[in-house]
Amino acid sequence: MKSNTIKLSFLLFFALCSTVFAQKDFRGVAYYESKTTFDMNGWDRGGQMSEAQKKQIADRMKSMFEKTYILTFNRTESLYKEEEKLEAPGAGGGMRFGMAGSLSGGPQYKNIKDKQLVQEQEFFGKQFLVKDSLQPLAWEMTNETKKIGQYTCFKATAVKQVDEMDFANMRRRDRNNNDKKENTTAKDSTKKEGSDNPLDEIEVPKEIIVTAWYTPQIPVNQGPDDYWGLPGLILEVSANRTTILCSKIVLNPEEKQDIKRPSKGKEVSKQEYNDIMKKKMEEMREMYGGRGGRPRF
Repeated sequence: MKSNTIKLSFLLFFALCSTVFAQKDFRGVAYYESKTTFDMNGWDRGGQMSEAQKKQIADRMKSMFEKTYILTFNRTESLYKEEEKLEAPGAGGGMRFGMAGSLSGGPQYKNIKDKQLVQEQEFFGKQFLVKDSLQPLAWEMTNETKKIGQYTCFKATAVKQVDEMDFANMRRRDRNNNDKKENTTAKDSTKKEGSDNPLDEIEVPKEIIVTAWYTPQIPVNQGPDDYWGLPGLILEVSANRTTILCSKIVLNPEEKQDIKRPSKGKEVSKQEYNDIMKKKMEEMREMYGGRGGRPRF
């Protein structure tokens, strides 16, 4: 009965909103702010780091994962890319963040009709074009609402499988009990006993709980990053320690924004790209083992 009530209330709301977007060439631009929180105490095993060192590392992590993105969308396609801006002096990665700091995510294209996901990725100076099928999430929609700007948004949740090479969700092994309350299941990485390699201390959760807020007032199945599949534009997503929040929307802008499918780089599948990253991590193990040098292709 509850499920039928949710569906009925949504359908009525959707019918009132969709007439506004009846034009065939409807499109829009949405701006998002991405923020990721980090518990530096979890990375300071043994209490060997000073507060200044913790702050320095936190600032570096912030520069990598807190950014502004632009989503250009129409009824079936979208292009999600980082807003171009000058990098602050001294915002570089440093040795501990060499792997993540050498990875740059380029424009990401989603085609809802063809179920395609295409993204340009730069890794250690080499350009890749990563192609994958668009993975659906089993969204559980609710009647809970809130306002984001002028838009009424509905809440939906889902369990998402985490990519094994997702640096934004990485965490140190054997976190304390407070960190284990994040509704995640830990996945072992290739740890070597007695290794001094910081990469061996990292694990990535297998699953995370995703909470999204979408608005039927903009009836497209689009959203930031690789999120999609709800009957309205997703304006906010919270997943693990990352929140992506829409700060501005422009519907049917006077200056038409083209949605161009990315095309630069060596074409690889998602699994092939992950295998390349794993190989580079092995090379970094050798570096930390004292052989030195820069990973090469």
